[in-house]
Amino acid sequence: MIHTKCACMRVRRAARALTDAYDDALKPLGLKVTQFSLLRTVARMETPSLTALAQEMALDRSTLGRNVGVLQREGLVELSEGNDFRGHARLAYLSCDREARARPTEQRGVDAMLDRLRRTQATRLRWRFREVFAWSISQPPDARAAER
Repeated sequence: MIHTKCACMRVRRAARALTDAYDDALKPLGLKVTQFSLLRTVARMETPSLTALAQEMALDRSTLGRNVGVLQREGLVELSEGNDFRGHARLAYLSCDREARARPTEQRGVDAMLDRLRRTQATRLRWRFREVFAWSISQPPDARAAER
């Protein structure tokens, strides 16, 4: 049970619980939800620059670099230099298969969460997360820091 009124703490705890559930579901495939999310985003964006990938995933470049490095060492992502001399990521052949096999597992995790939360509550929750994210990117960095 969460004994705080702090919205940030409540959201972080809920995020950890969801992350753990997804990690457990994806464990047989040797993936964590952060890795699966990165693979899906690279697949959707095709061959994004690392900067564009970081922006799309709302990560700073150093965090993204560490995450891409893990997948690169596992042979799931390949890095190349684009025409703009920046690093670009693309899925390696192995990751296409693993990402495709992980999709139904990930969907089962989503379905279990939705069943537990009741679908209407989950829909409202997703909209609230979108609202919070939209608000956060509309604020200048020093305004966000001042409100903490």
